[in-house]
Amino acid sequence: MEVKTFGIIGAGQMGGGIAQVAAMSGKSVILNDIQSEFVEKGLAGIEKNLSRSVDKGKLAAEEKQAVLARIRTSTKLEDMAGADFVVEAATENESIKFQLFRDLDGICAEPVILATNTSSIPIGRIAAQTGRPDKVIGMHFMNPVPVMRLVEVIRGIATSEETFQTTWELAEAFGKTPAEANDYPGFIANRILLPMINEAVYCLYHGVGKKEDIDTVMKLGMNHPMGPLALADLIGLDTCLAIMETLYEGFKDSKYRPCPLLRKYVEAGWLGRKTGRGFYAYDGT
Repeated sequence: MEVKTFGIIGAGQMGGGIAQVAAMSGKSVILNDIQSEFVEKGLAGIEKNLSRSVDKGKLAAEEKQAVLARIRTSTKLEDMAGADFVVEAATENESIKFQLFRDLDGICAEPVILATNTSSIPIGRIAAQTGRPDKVIGMHFMNPVPVMRLVEVIRGIATSEETFQTTWELAEAFGKTPAEANDYPGFIANRILLPMINEAVYCLYHGVGKKEDIDTVMKLGMNHPMGPLALADLIGLDTCLAIMETLYEGFKDSKYRPCPLLRKYVEAGWLGRKTGRGFYAYDGT
């Protein structure tokens, strides 16, 4: 199946990044969100990323304009009727995703694949909201999308081989390296990553070390490019908590219990970089 027009639901950090790589690969893009201010903010982020590439000599100014011209913004979900392939990159909330897939199932043509960028919610549960479970798949990009090479491609129990191959080839067309995962809570990436982050939060909670020292140990001792607490701030502490809750609920194993300090920060609205405060402060204070 040839994908000419690529639709993205959600114009936040992930959705904007996905729109950028899709447009850079030559696809026509429909970037959708519920409010025009969200879409415009997402488009501004793409423009900023492209301008940085131009300044570094990695992208011609003409190509920047061509990429931006391929992106059409939208605040009406019905606009996805014009897409050949749709990826949902909304907030990591099960009820929101379920409703989106029910709506998209009625809007999009029968051959259209409906993918989700979910970090942890089972693909089968999302697919069950539609009348096309064979055409529902996980397409999990890494943050920041324009930089990170990996895309997890996750089969649901009903996902067809054709859907899988189309999604795999699309990831490659975007210049990414796909990796196959099966439909278990957290898939591969977050089943490994988030318990490590959660344990780092426990180390802070128990006073094993200060945040800077915890991150330094993992950066210099394990050769990680970023410490787990700084990484949690980048991901978003609300997203980290949501993934840990999905793992805990899915496996009923205490090793996946979210650290109380993580929950406390989220309840306080300290969500990381996007709010200016997480384990670290980002507002200049």
